[in-house]
Amino acid sequence: MDTPPPLNRPDNSPPTIQMDPASPSESARSWCIGLHLSGLSGLILSFALAHIVVPLVIWLVKRADSPEIDSTGKEVLNFQISYTIYSLIAGALCFVLIGFLILPIVLIVWLACIIIAAVKTSNGESYRYPYTISFLR
Repeated sequence: MDTPPPLNRPDNSPPTIQMDPASPSESARSWCIGLHLSGLSGLILSFALAHIVVPLVIWLVKRADSPEIDSTGKEVLNFQISYTIYSLIAGALCFVLIGFLILPIVLIVWLACIIIAAVKTSNGESYRYPYTISFLR
């Protein structure tokens, strides 16, 4: 029969338990997914620029926590501002009728990009939005 190891350590130090801390990358990844999906807040909330204001607030509060959150927040804000400009241009082009074709395409691409970005981020991949103007670097 085997005997258990002695409770006293040879150097008289107390026994320690090795515990793995919560991974900061998982928390950062969750915030990054939330940043991508916060662009959809414009569809839910009743004020016009919610799709820009909500990611801006999250980014300003959480950007110091992780470089991933900081870069994702800038990317999301650049994307939301860019596609707002594209939507305004397409809306103005509705007066010459071509905007009726362009505006739905811009909105479908906007929605698809948000969903793709959230899925890729949840898989641990980084995502760069297409046709985005870099306002924040």
